[in-house]
Amino acid sequence: MKTYHRPTGLVFGADAGRMVRDGDALPLAGMAHVAFTHVDVITRADGIIERDMQRISGVDDSAALERLSAARPGFGPLDMTAPRLMGIVNVTPDSFSDGGKLSSTAAAIAHGEQLAAEGADILDVGGESTRPGSDSVDDAEELRRIIPVIAALAKTGIVSADTRKAGVMTEALAAGATIVNDVSALGHDPKSAGVVAKAGVPIVLMHAQGEPKTMQLQPRYEDVLLDVYDGLEARVAAAEAAGIPRSCIAIDPGIGFGKTFRQNLDLMAGLTLFHGLGLPLLVGLSRKGFVGALTGEKTAGHRVNGSVGGALQAAMAGAHMLRVHDVKATREALSVFTAALHPDSADL
Repeated sequence: MKTYHRPTGLVFGADAGRMVRDGDALPLAGMAHVAFTHVDVITRADGIIERDMQRISGVDDSAALERLSAARPGFGPLDMTAPRLMGIVNVTPDSFSDGGKLSSTAAAIAHGEQLAAEGADILDVGGESTRPGSDSVDDAEELRRIIPVIAALAKTGIVSADTRKAGVMTEALAAGATIVNDVSALGHDPKSAGVVAKAGVPIVLMHAQGEPKTMQLQPRYEDVLLDVYDGLEARVAAAEAAGIPRSCIAIDPGIGFGKTFRQNLDLMAGLTLFHGLGLPLLVGLSRKGFVGALTGEKTAGHRVNGSVGGALQAAMAGAHMLRVHDVKATREALSVFTAALHPDSADL
């Protein structure tokens, strides 16, 4: 039998602070704006899943409560006490979200600089589309696309390399990237874990079922929330075994990567479960197909409103990083969200 703990009974702002001080709540994953009063204790054995909602005072697993509530280590130079924005810079001719508008080096650099000016904490540069149905590109082409962009944007701020390949990771880090964001959670290239361990850089491990080319054909799970948790737990263990310190690891449940419309919603509804791994949580749902299915917007680039709504929901669930295309819109929404929770701290 395996036991999982999902924080619930979320409280926000001044109420959260007061209830934490009074011992009636615990901070959620070290975040300043949200706390939890209850835990959904979930057990799974032989295909049978049972749930028992308990007050935090009734949970007898102190180690689990510590993992759910403890402040996360900084991710690179960034502290994880408030949501951070990872701005997306896709240097690809077949990006699902922008139709290849940033496929030229100059356009990609200009866009990255704009995202930084709009408030992106990290610029995530990728040269291989991993949209559903996409084909892989070889290392040389991926490097041709991203290296000059990374080199330029590294002068602007923190750059992450969005890649699954060890050779590309090596060259991207040499060009100025200081974070690796791997949609395969170091499972695509057997040499990639060694590259990250040797470099000593932070890594985002994302869950995906299958390869991008076929991942959306028939994704299957016994329970998507628990299965994705187990998958990430296994990849974290593999990264640690390869010599990557746990303090350098963040996790991403991989919204849209080998998940159906309903499975994506189930993951979003249960995001707090992933705090049980005790690591920074990144959520990326920006402009994805399930957002369009909910809003009726067929053009990915026009899914700003739905994407911002999803980002706020993730922030309410204690996500430490939000990977977004629309930095300005998300930053402004987070500013209002935060000010409404903490009026005294509003900078007017």
